[in-house]
Amino acid sequence: MAFELKQNLKLSQQLIMTPQLQQAIKLLQLSRLELVDTINQEMEENPLLEEAALDEGNEEEVRPIGEDDVQVIENQDVKVIDRTEELTGEGDGREEFDWSNYLEDYGPVGVSYDRKDAESPVWDNIVTESKSLTSHLMWQMKLSPLTEEEMRVGSQIIGNLDQNGYLCATIQEIAILEKVTEEFTEAVLKKVQEFDPAGVGARDLKECLLIQARMLGVKNPVVETIIKDHLKDLELKNYIHIARKLKIPLREVEIAVLLISNMEPKPGSMYSEERVQSIIPDVYVVKSGDGYKIILNDDGLPRLRISNFYKEVMAGVGSHGDHDAEENGKKYIRDKVQSATWLIKSIQQRQKTIYKVAESIVKFQKDFFDLGINFLKPLVLRDVADDVEMHESTISRVVTNKYMHSPRGIFEMKYFFGSSIQRTSGETIASKSVKEEIKQLVGKEDSKKPYSDCEIVDLLKQKGIDIARRTVAKYREMMGILPSSKRKKYF
Repeated sequence: MAFELKQNLKLSQQLIMTPQLQQAIKLLQLSRLELVDTINQEMEENPLLEEAALDEGNEEEVRPIGEDDVQVIENQDVKVIDRTEELTGEGDGREEFDWSNYLEDYGPVGVSYDRKDAESPVWDNIVTESKSLTSHLMWQMKLSPLTEEEMRVGSQIIGNLDQNGYLCATIQEIAILEKVTEEFTEAVLKKVQEFDPAGVGARDLKECLLIQARMLGVKNPVVETIIKDHLKDLELKNYIHIARKLKIPLREVEIAVLLISNMEPKPGSMYSEERVQSIIPDVYVVKSGDGYKIILNDDGLPRLRISNFYKEVMAGVGSHGDHDAEENGKKYIRDKVQSATWLIKSIQQRQKTIYKVAESIVKFQKDFFDLGINFLKPLVLRDVADDVEMHESTISRVVTNKYMHSPRGIFEMKYFFGSSIQRTSGETIASKSVKEEIKQLVGKEDSKKPYSDCEIVDLLKQKGIDIARRTVAKYREMMGILPSSKRKKYF
């Protein structure tokens, strides 16, 4: 079989993402905090970018941006693009420009929002640091009359507690590590288990509850027996079965269960080191008459501009007759200006796209903002994409990790999208509204006789919502609602 080389001409279409398009897509899907970090990183890598002070804004009056306008401050003039389009990344950005009078500053897209009002946080009321479980136990151990060796083993025990206060390591492992006997380690553990919070240092739930019962001074023997031998029946609320096994009246079991239910199964959770991060909304929806206004939150975003220092440097390049230095200097600054220009335009386009998507969401979900969650309409990405004339993937990137502050509360922009469920009348209802209906039914039920999933199905049918029992069970589990057998309260 003979082999030979041939040349073939082949035409094909191929999608090539330019660096500018990749940057635009990346900025679009970033959260607010990630955007600030990205801007700060770009400012470190690009010396021509710098942050303008708040009092260094343009003195020239700029007309308000129209619904389909984009503000681009170039050569210190306002240039209006007739139509907002998605960034394509086409071209290399090497258009001719006068660098000496280039981009001076850029303002926020839309209306800026100044949060100097009564709703601003009072910094005096913010706790800067919370005490951890480890530090709380170590503080107690240092105040206890323990020997140096006991302190060493106790520190090892405290260091092996999980976030709920349970001991992760075994007595044998700690004894080998500290080169002491298991009996000595067990004795030190007993002393640690006397520390606050009650139940800390336990190896399982049974031991945790027994420690709390002892520290509470509970003298009821039924409590200890239930904890030791009937935790499974206690979980299933099978109190009658416990009473039969212990051969005691049901009333005594109920009294013992009432004491146990007031104990803490996770004693270390109150000292959790997880910090709750405040959500900074990207968009504010403000009630205005019968409608709503969309306000972009530009507070905290750096205001970028081209550094004047490098303009002066460029003006001095070549003054000593060094032609190569002049060309290299111009090329360097030109490349950095192009990079800075595209970054600023990408940020502007990102803000404008978020504005348009938020405006579309408010238009589709106006009944929700007026009347509440029961009036949330089914909405998919295609609906908003067709409305703003953008691709679905762009809408998906916009609503990811973006938050909206509204009169109804703060919601992730993804919240307003959801599947639909057919009503018996032929209309559709959002799945989130069905979940809210289930939540309200469970909240109003008789705690001694809670609704089963089948009963919830029947109640929903009376409201025109026809769904299967397994769908009710799925929604209930998604909301963290226990089944009826575990919601039942006997006393």
